[in-house]
Amino acid sequence: MITTPAQFAELNKTQLDALFALSHTMFDATEKLVDLNLAAAKATMEESAERATALMGARDVQELLAMTGGLAQPAVEKMVSYSRTVYGIASGAGAEVSRIVETQIADGNKKVTDMVDFAAKNAPQGSEPAVSMLKSAVAAANTAYDTFSKASKQAVDMVESNVAAATSATMKAAAAANDAVKVKGKKAA
Repeated sequence: MITTPAQFAELNKTQLDALFALSHTMFDATEKLVDLNLAAAKATMEESAERATALMGARDVQELLAMTGGLAQPAVEKMVSYSRTVYGIASGAGAEVSRIVETQIADGNKKVTDMVDFAAKNAPQGSEPAVSMLKSAVAAANTAYDTFSKASKQAVDMVESNVAAATSATMKAAAAANDAVKVKGKKAA
């Protein structure tokens, strides 16, 4: 419980530190995303120029088909890699935000518990039922938060496994499509 100006100042400092930590986390994630997008845009421009030059140099239809047949697989692989990187950046930032928020909640819970204990010690005679009810309410709120936190973590784990499965399926489908194009190109030749 806050009883002195120094305790109030410490509470404000703790809150500011948490705000700065959240700000740094968000700026770091944004910086990583900007760097990733700039690198992806640069690579895409360079690859497009190389492919256009190569396609313009094709001497006949078979050569053109052979060149275009192999373009799908690398493009899908690069898109999957890009998506994984974006997901990794977002996931890392989310984990850091969760850590900061959980620390703040734990600190808040400790302060509420201290306040309830202080109130219990200084409560007048006959107020034990009210203090007991207050302690039960705090315990119920903590239990509800823990349940919500566990459910959120399970949901995140499920999303991560679904993303991994979708990525694997996409890579297999792209490889199969690339193989089919190669077979079709060989038959046309």
